[in-house]
Amino acid sequence: MDDAQPNTPSLTPPGDPTDVPTSPPAGEEVLRDLRAQIKRFVVPPSEEALTAVTLWVAATHLQTAWQHAPRLAVVGPAKRCGKSRLLDVVTETVRAPLITVNASPAAIFRSITEKNPPTLLVDEADTLFGSQKAAERNEDLRGLLNAGHQRNRPTLRVTGPEHTPVAFPTFAMAALAGIGDLPDTIMDRSVVIRMRRRAAGESVSAFRTGRDTPALRAIRDRLTAWLRRLHAKAMDMEPDMPVEDRAADTWEPLVIVADLAGGDWPSLARTACRTMSAHEAGQDENAGLRTRILVDIRQVFAAEDEPAILRTSRLIEQLNADTEAPWAGYGPHGLNPCSLRVLLKDYGISSANHRFPGGTQAKGFARTQFLDAWARYCPAPAPGPTEASRASDGTAA
Repeated sequence: MDDAQPNTPSLTPPGDPTDVPTSPPAGEEVLRDLRAQIKRFVVPPSEEALTAVTLWVAATHLQTAWQHAPRLAVVGPAKRCGKSRLLDVVTETVRAPLITVNASPAAIFRSITEKNPPTLLVDEADTLFGSQKAAERNEDLRGLLNAGHQRNRPTLRVTGPEHTPVAFPTFAMAALAGIGDLPDTIMDRSVVIRMRRRAAGESVSAFRTGRDTPALRAIRDRLTAWLRRLHAKAMDMEPDMPVEDRAADTWEPLVIVADLAGGDWPSLARTACRTMSAHEAGQDENAGLRTRILVDIRQVFAAEDEPAILRTSRLIEQLNADTEAPWAGYGPHGLNPCSLRVLLKDYGISSANHRFPGGTQAKGFARTQFLDAWARYCPAPAPGPTEASRASDGTAA
């Protein structure tokens, strides 16, 4: 008897990876359809953010191919920004979703497996990390989310009557939605989507589970059909990245998915990576100020005709005099020698006693102290063709 008779009921549960078309769809087309479905229900903050969400969802279908598991941080300044609605769409399209509402860290630890990691989904994450007391209660969860960004970072727990140490895998992609920024260590490992309330004239379709879930799950199955055959290829790919370090680790799975899809997606992915990473780099206020101080000190040295040594008092005077810089309002009386020392401490730069013209001694900075930090953290932009030409013939202003 033929097992493939039309009237034979299927024993495969809906959404099972085996219940997918045998012919893999074109990746470019699947991503385009997923992008359109996301845009039906939410107003993304930018086209780059829409690209990022689309690629992140697709990347969950190849989790075991990645070295890093990027987080998707869906944040907004207030309620009704579409955060939960975006998470609804993500839930129905990612691979093996695991909703973690009120779940204990211990339960989550035991839900992550090395060979078949789920996609963790956390709504209202601000209730977990929004206050110091809540953050302290959920420190284990934060640790799991941090460790699980990179492969081979298990967590050890003592279990059983004999208190046997057991290593639990933590590697799994995760999406978190909440009001306000998440802890810095999570944001640094995330593709960040900064949602906004819809403006007048912006409209979306209402999301109805019974009506809209089947179409989203159909796209999920198409993603599985397309990507499961590309696992080995994805593992071997090392794409050209427009960013470096932690940002490159986080975005690499998304860029690889885009390269596998082809068409416009490789360009769209790298544009989103570059634009969104640059924006997030400016959101870290403390890190931003530490870079800003280097840039502004370089401008002060240039305005003073590049002296070999500059008095600390003169440097602070010039920094506080810039009305467009943050230094005049840095503390009750503006920037002072102590706060300047703190800002420069991580660069290994500090003032010292120097002898100045006229035989006087005072605290100051040598220009050479800043050269390495300037080159590493805020290199001067390369001159354009016109400026370079003017500089070479001595006509530059």
